[in-house]
Amino acid sequence: MRIVLAEDSVLLREGLVHLLADAGHDVVAAVGDGEALLEAVASQNPDLAVVDVRMPPAQTDEGLRAALTIRERWPGVGVLVLSQYVEKTHAATLLGGATEGLGYLLKDRVSEVAEFLGVLERVGAGGAAFDPEVVRQLLARTSHLDALARLSPRERQVLEHLAQGYANQAVADRIHVSLSTVEKHIASLSDKLDLPSDAGYNRRVLAILRYLEA
Repeated sequence: MRIVLAEDSVLLREGLVHLLADAGHDVVAAVGDGEALLEAVASQNPDLAVVDVRMPPAQTDEGLRAALTIRERWPGVGVLVLSQYVEKTHAATLLGGATEGLGYLLKDRVSEVAEFLGVLERVGAGGAAFDPEVVRQLLARTSHLDALARLSPRERQVLEHLAQGYANQAVADRIHVSLSTVEKHIASLSDKLDLPSDAGYNRRVLAILRYLEA
């Protein structure tokens, strides 16, 4: 893949450049701030942007705001947020759009290089990948505790796995139940959360995240 990398730490940025190059990817630009990231995406037409959250000048949410701009202006470019932080407001907005080609990983929780490269390729191919801790924190900030309280423990477990980007069969495998059981839980939790019963998988996840964020 053609990748643009945005990371303000020079050592980490250079390390990622070498890691991605060794894995066969072409890092067409490696920059240290959000403005340079947008310029690189505009000029290089990459397949994927790997983006840190906090970058100069303010070291707050520049990366995520740039990621939102990429999703709006260049929807064909995948975005993988790689950060130490869950910036909840913009993260919820980011996840409230289309989830195809979107991921959010926490640096400290990436334990294996192969795992990171697998997520990178998954997002670059149009899939979704969200760290469970990111999903947990976004769910925890909801003001709709009454809606969540209507879910059974198993339904909430299914919901959290769906929000991480897992397909129905993958959810079934992870929680050790049948595919039909997962589908029944999805139908039930969708009813409890007043979600459209005919929504597709990605639309359902987005609707859940929008509902919980509102």
